[in-house]
Amino acid sequence: LPQLTMVNCYIFAVLMQLGIFLVFGKPQVPCYFIFGDSLVDSGNNNELVTTAKANYQPYGVDFPQGVTGRFTNGRTMADMIGELSDLDEFIPTHATVTDQQISKGVNYASGGAGILPETGRHLGGRISLERQLNNHKEIVSQLSRLQENTTFTNEHLSKCLYIVNTGSNDYINNYLRPNFYKTSHMYTPYQYASILVRQYSLQLKRLYNLGARKIVVFGLAPIGCTPAEIHYFGTSGNKCVESINEAVNQFNDKLKPLIDDINHDNEDAKFTFINVTHISSLQKVVPWPNVPCCEVMVDGQCAHKTTTCPIRILSIYYDGFHPTEFSHNVIATSAYIALSPMNASPYDIRHLVQL
Repeated sequence: LPQLTMVNCYIFAVLMQLGIFLVFGKPQVPCYFIFGDSLVDSGNNNELVTTAKANYQPYGVDFPQGVTGRFTNGRTMADMIGELSDLDEFIPTHATVTDQQISKGVNYASGGAGILPETGRHLGGRISLERQLNNHKEIVSQLSRLQENTTFTNEHLSKCLYIVNTGSNDYINNYLRPNFYKTSHMYTPYQYASILVRQYSLQLKRLYNLGARKIVVFGLAPIGCTPAEIHYFGTSGNKCVESINEAVNQFNDKLKPLIDDINHDNEDAKFTFINVTHISSLQKVVPWPNVPCCEVMVDGQCAHKTTTCPIRILSIYYDGFHPTEFSHNVIATSAYIALSPMNASPYDIRHLVQL
């Protein structure tokens, strides 16, 4: 049965990729706010002094507007969740959003950012989750001023959809970089996961206190299966770097109980957890190789104007770290319609937006 549901997920994602389900109706939510890292960044890093940016070819080769700063060949999972929720346009970045647009949502995500403020500092500029929340606080205040009605603003925000997808860089660009950061010398994987989840708890509760109620929190993918980490660390004969996946699982194992606790402690909170590691087990059903679709530089990102694999729907990874549009699609569709109860808990997004 688990394999059957994953095959169904694969078929559903293929149909989504072909646009079969993209028939827009009335938006299911009035607004949509996006927090996180390069997995959902749509261009906030473009003007920052940082190596963590994707505003050049071959990124965006399959995106309608071309190069935008998305770290993939096309749409991200955040884009697709918006489409599945019947939103008729992509959510603008915080760097470019106008007063006329903020009532429909903002994308705050930033490549290289993490739960800990120091994560990714060796890359240059990035907007940590804490700073993203500061930006959201300013947007909420701005929305209240424009509406001149705090009650309306609070009611509006409580109906919106929020997604938070972060934590990968706290491993990739912190714990797994001992030459730049001390964390792996100071903490065991269990201790580090505890520190991350403790900080994340405060940040998610802060988002709740800023008016969010329908909040989708993504767990971490098996980072040890990314082409870059396989190249850096080797696999000792395994398909992935199992020690990294085990460390990441320590974080995921603590994150779902945190979501349950927040829901229990706040009657009107509707947090849900997306089990990306379980969704990623599709790789066991359709065993694609863990290789990048583009020629990569030392940092794992695509080399400028390099050629890419011709059939990108057959690749899991676009560069050394980031999924292809197709892989984003698998995650987005599995989060929106959970064909297995292991994928989303306590709700999938389809049911969450109806609450």
